[in-house]
Amino acid sequence: MASRDEDAVEAAVRALRQRDRSSAELDARLARRGLGEAARSEALETLERIGYVDDERFARTRAEQLAARAAGDALIRHDLEGRGVPADAIGSALAALDPERERAALIVGERGRSAKTARYLAAKGFGEDALEAAVAQDD
Repeated sequence: MASRDEDAVEAAVRALRQRDRSSAELDARLARRGLGEAARSEALETLERIGYVDDERFARTRAEQLAARAAGDALIRHDLEGRGVPADAIGSALAALDPERERAALIVGERGRSAKTARYLAAKGFGEDALEAAVAQDD
């Protein structure tokens, strides 16, 4: 049994060499390798304990990466949910970012105020409030 647990840890560590992953992503990857629930759980607990797996860190880093690529909160939330990140970690990651309205205003500053920019922001997952604030004409 210990050998199976070691196999799970080794497989997870190999996956983490490529990039940081959420615990849910690692669990799914280990399940596809045919590892049982007990071995997967033990491996994830071990990696969390030593700091290799941290959903809070993963969510924060991924959210920052997506925000840097002009993603709005809805797109970031969707991405993190798809990676199995817990809701509280997603909320913390979004709260740590600059406000969505400010990020949208920067994009408008680069692209200009127009319907095209509004469509771009909407496609990138920015909320209605950020869209209105970003493209509204100053009087």
